[in-house]
Amino acid sequence: MVDKVAKNESVEIGSNELTSDTESQNMNSSEGTVLRPEQIPIRFVETWFSYDSDPVVRDINFSITPGEFAAILGPNGSGKTTLMKLALGLLKPTSGQVLLFGEPAETFTNWQKVGYVPQRTQATESRFPASVREIVNFGSYSGFDPLSIFKRDKSNRVEEAMEMAGIAHLAPRRVSDLSVGQQQRMLIARSLVRRPDLLVMDEPVAGVDAAGEEQFHTMVRRLNRDLGITIVMVSHDIGAVMREATTCACINRDIVFHGPVHQIDAQALSGLYGFPVDVLMHDDEHTHR
Repeated sequence: MVDKVAKNESVEIGSNELTSDTESQNMNSSEGTVLRPEQIPIRFVETWFSYDSDPVVRDINFSITPGEFAAILGPNGSGKTTLMKLALGLLKPTSGQVLLFGEPAETFTNWQKVGYVPQRTQATESRFPASVREIVNFGSYSGFDPLSIFKRDKSNRVEEAMEMAGIAHLAPRRVSDLSVGQQQRMLIARSLVRRPDLLVMDEPVAGVDAAGEEQFHTMVRRLNRDLGITIVMVSHDIGAVMREATTCACINRDIVFHGPVHQIDAQALSGLYGFPVDVLMHDDEHTHR
């Protein structure tokens, strides 16, 4: 099992080294950026997870840094969702560590910093007797607070979250009257009420039509680029990942590739899916890799 990462150690992104220099937090042009552990949204350190004796993810080592739009890409059964459950502390690693803002994910408590958007659930498909505003308002709940009646900014945050998600005009509508894409944007609005630093989404556009998918990606792009929210999106859609994300981790039990999306090539994707894959980039360069 990996040695525990000490809280007073800095992490140099761009190398595998740790440094105990508590003052070194500036940009190093030749070696990368040195960040304090609590500044790093998610860090996997020699992470393994097994059901019984069957490993689902093996020896995972990478970090998701502030401001990234990171995609987790892989085929069905590759361990993508397991990786996110580990990151959110819903599973405990068999060995190694998963750190969430510098704390072990399974004991992390500062959930105001994290928003989570699950795959579309059956609850939003039923005739659920609640309005969009009521569902989004659930995102402000953080336990019983006898002074909450005096806090006036709660409703403002709900309205702002709906505005950011582009669903303010849908606030009085019943959940059951929404399209799949609108339901997903409602769930994102719910996760934004607490103004998180990190937003984790598990295949958020599954079942969404083409128009709704474009609206969804436009909104997430704005959350990342304009508001600086770190985005982690689990996906099997190579096209969306290549268009939207800044970095990508390709997983099929092991990490096949991790780096900027423009560096993904046919070799990496062939290793990921187990058969030959060509990459045709629809960008200014019209590259074919």
